[in-house]
Amino acid sequence: MRKLVIVLAVLALPVTARAEGFGIGFFLGEPTGLDLKIDLQRRSALDVVLGITSIRDRDPLYAHLTYLVTPFIGQGQAVRVPLRLGIGGAIYGDSNDINVGVRVPVELGLAFRRTPLEIYGELALLLTLVDENDNAERLDLQGGGGLRFYF
Repeated sequence: MRKLVIVLAVLALPVTARAEGFGIGFFLGEPTGLDLKIDLQRRSALDVVLGITSIRDRDPLYAHLTYLVTPFIGQGQAVRVPLRLGIGGAIYGDSNDINVGVRVPVELGLAFRRTPLEIYGELALLLTLVDENDNAERLDLQGGGGLRFYF
């Protein structure tokens, strides 16, 4: 897991120098973990989640890196409602069974105008490409909700 964290940090370092915003929070569902969102431009971002695949099953470690675009933002008086689409990769499993997959998420958020806070929900398709023990389902649906604080 330590190697995975180092790899994700190295990938994110060149991006943070020109980032427009940075959010940190927690995602609960499948997966569950620490969520980092790094805004690249006005309507694009990188999303990193480090945690576990599921609390229910106490599954092994999980990490994903997803590129998000925001094609639509609904405007309200107190909130903005961004719709985000993405593509990325996920690594999950334990030391005996490492799985690698491609994920395609759809995310809907409620970003408050007066506080640097966002509540969001996400559904994602996960296609497992590499499964060392060939025991995972090839296509899985992930989902959950999260909370981010922005700096």
